[in-house]
This record gives sequence, structure tokens and C-alpha cells, in this order.
Amino acid sequence: SGLRRPLSRLRGDAHDLAPAPWLHAGALLSPPDGTRGCAADRRKKKDLDVPEMPSIPNPFPELCCSPFTSVLSADLFPKANSRKKQVIKVYSEDETSRALDVPSDITARDVCQLLILKNHYIDDHSWTLFEHLPHIGIERTIEDHELVIEVLSNWGIEEENKLYFRKNYAKYEFFKNPMYFFPEHMVSFATETNGEISPTQILQMFLSSSTYPEIHGFLHAKEQGKKSWKKIYFFLRRSGLYFSTKGTSKEPRHLQFFSEFGNSDIYVSLAGKKKHGAPTNYGFCFKPNKAGGPRDLKMLCAEEEQSRTCWVTAIRLLKYGMQLYQNYMHPYQGRSGCSSQSISPMRSISENSLVAMDFSGQKSRVIENPTEALSVAVEEGLAWRKKGCLRLGTHGSPTASSQSSATNMAIHRSQPWFHHKISRDEAQRLIIQQGLVDGVFLVRDSQSNPKTFVLSMSHGQKIKHFQILPVEDDGEMFHTLDDGHTRFTDLIQLVEFYQLNKGVLPCKLKHYCARIAL
Repeated sequence: SGLRRPLSRLRGDAHDLAPAPWLHAGALLSPPDGTRGCAADRRKKKDLDVPEMPSIPNPFPELCCSPFTSVLSADLFPKANSRKKQVIKVYSEDETSRALDVPSDITARDVCQLLILKNHYIDDHSWTLFEHLPHIGIERTIEDHELVIEVLSNWGIEEENKLYFRKNYAKYEFFKNPMYFFPEHMVSFATETNGEISPTQILQMFLSSSTYPEIHGFLHAKEQGKKSWKKIYFFLRRSGLYFSTKGTSKEPRHLQFFSEFGNSDIYVSLAGKKKHGAPTNYGFCFKPNKAGGPRDLKMLCAEEEQSRTCWVTAIRLLKYGMQLYQNYMHPYQGRSGCSSQSISPMRSISENSLVAMDFSGQKSRVIENPTEALSVAVEEGLAWRKKGCLRLGTHGSPTASSQSSATNMAIHRSQPWFHHKISRDEAQRLIIQQGLVDGVFLVRDSQSNPKTFVLSMSHGQKIKHFQILPVEDDGEMFHTLDDGHTRFTDLIQLVEFYQLNKGVLPCKLKHYCARIAL
């Protein structure tokens, strides 16, 4: 035992400079019999006879954590890898999946950023991670700042829950167009206000911790432990959701507490009529963070989509407040190592060196506004397509023109906005999933008329369908939305035109609905 050295001296860790709390003062004293002391003296005397080696300067001082710490110290490795990793599986809408090895503090935004980079998608800040609970038939948007591993930790072992990665154009739309989200008949104010309150001021009240607008209206509530639903008047306040026991009375003695949202999450019901016997398809519910059974859900149902959107948006704003606004304004502020500082750029260096240029004036200029650059690119594409049609018309033979016509009729099949044979209900489900924002659209085959197509789009939080009819002129086939006044040789031309021009549509086409694969 006299030949052993204390283990802490061999390691040379920085934390070993201070005595360990479990090491009492008596352990540092020499033993009374002096055996260890003699052995130490003999060892010291022997060491003096060995010629001392000259000290070699460290060529990489920046690698050392401190002058007392060895670079290859065993204790350094667990410290460097203190962020535990876990494998998560993320699904896309076509049920393809991708496994990711992520650190424990990764946020939902970071996961989206990883998938965007791995799949070379364009990041327009609408990519979203969803929590899908199929056994209950509900799902929710995981907010950008939420820790994904924490979300997964609330799942039961036997539950077949999934993470979905898809677009959600409505995620922060209420910051851009609050007038669509807060109808006048559903909003009142706890304090007296002078004059009319604009939707932007309503939004500011939600973000303020001292004031709040009160959301109120009738909702169908599922009675606890029963299959029946009851229509009740509800009030949403900063402290929680309440309902009136007497009509629409706001008196404190008539208000009863229904649910808080600090320790629960708000979910949207996907099949409320089938799974829970809801009176409408516009259901949502509160689910406690730590409990997951159907009995723990507090289920509600609105009369229409706009009403549901208003309730869900207001609850999100009251629960997260300024954090939501920060997510919207600064989408790359991540807590984990996948933040913008450590993630490589979305494009390669060669692509980043390319810029949009305008050569129309006397001097060339760089187009810095991305919206302007996109519109210029679309205009150039349309001009190129018109030139191509003219070339075909002047030089093409009748057989060539008929072949090109057949090609034009089928060229749309490769476009991400075209959905071959989906029903009207499926089209509506896809648009609702990706956000009821003005201009979200898709094109599909018509089920009632096999030779025609349908443009399904969102406007004013409602989904509208427009039939695209074929028109024949001089032996050539065209597509039209306005009874032949505006004609297009193929569906790509039609979509590009209505992306730039409103025409007969209620608004321009902005965001296409696509089923992406991972």
C-alpha cells in the first residue's frame, strides 16, 4: 500500500485542486507507524538521482482548458459530450420517415432546419413540426422554441404517436393579418376603451402581460365521462377558460372554471365526429402535459373554422406571449447546437455567390428585395414560355403541334401543386392542414368531369373550388377559368398567371399545397 499514489494526482483535473467534500482532513496526515512516510522518502531520494528532462513547450496551448489540465484527461470527454443524444423519427405526409440523431436540448425549429438542409428544401419559415396522437385523433403545432425530447417524454410506451414535418403557412399569419383571426363579434375588452380597437392593437394586448382582450362565444363541450355534448357560452381570459352557468352572463357568480393552459397544450381534433361524436368537424381540446388518456381531455367544438381558429390562436398567444413573437421575428435563435451559428448555409458557396441583377436601366443594379427578385424570375419565365409557343406556331408542322399540345396537356403532372386523383374532401383536408391563409392552393383532377381540372384555394379562412375548363380553338386545346376570356396552353401557364394576377379569383395564388417526401 505504501507504493500507491492518490488517484487524483495521476489525473491532474482542474476540479482536483480543491479537496473533495468526502475527503476529511485526517486522510491527508501521515500514518502513525511511518511506513508510508519512509517509502515516500526513499522514492523522493531515488527521483533526485534521475537527470531532469527539459520541459517541452506546448505547441497547441489553445487546446488546453487550463494550465493544470491534461489535454487527454479522461474526465474531459464526458464533459465535452455532456449533451446526451437520442434518435427521433420524423414522418412526412406521404408516410416516409427519417431518423435523426439529435441532442437532448434540440428545439422544434432546429429539427425543421436539419430536415430542410438534408432535403435541400427552400426555407420560407413555414416548415413546422407537428405532434400527432392517432389513438385520440388529435394533433398540434409544436412551437419553434419547444424542446422536442420533452414532448416525446410525455408519450406513453404503447402509444403510436408520431412527429410530422410539413408546411404550416398559418403558423404566424396572425402577426401579418390579425383582422382574419379576431372577428369583432368574438372579442371584447375587460377595461373600457375609447373608440374602436384595431386588430393590431388587439394583438398587442395579447402580448402585454397587464391587459388582454376577452374572447367569448358559444362552444359545444363534451361532458366529462359521458358521450353527450352541451352548448355553453365560454369566456377566455388570461387566467384560463371559463363558461357561464346562466346563458351569456359574465357575472362572477355565474362563471365556472373550465381549464387553464399553463400545464396543458391545445390540440386540434382531426376526426371529432367519428372518434368522439362531436356535432361538427371543428373540434379542439386541452390535454394535460403529463397525462395522455382520452378521459383527461377537455374537448370543445366550434360551429365553424374561423371560430376555432380564433380560440386556438388566442390560447396560443395567452400561453406563450412574447415568446411567439420572438419565434416569428427571429426564427434562427435556437437553444441547441443546431442554431444558425453552427448550421451550414442552406445553399452551397457557389450558389450564394449568385445574385439577381436588373439590366433594364442605363446602369445594372443588384435586386436585393427577394419578393422583387422572385417576381422578375417569374416574369422572365413567362416571357420565355411565350417565345417558345411562338416558335412552335411558326416552325412546327401539324403533327409537331399536335404532339406539343398533348405534351402541354400532361406537363403539369410533375408539378408539386398538382394532386392527381384526390377527392374534394381530401383537398380540403390538405389545405386546412397546411394553413387557411389567403392564396394557399392546389390543382387536382375533377371527379365529376374526367376531362377537367379543379383549382382548390383558401380565401377568408374558407376553401373555394374553381373548375378549369378545356377550350378548343383552331384544333388546339387550351385551359381557362373565365369561360375562355383568358386561355392557357397548359396548367403551368395558368398557375403562373394567377400567381401574378388576381383575375377572376378572390386573391392571387401564393402558397402551393404539396406532399413532400423525406
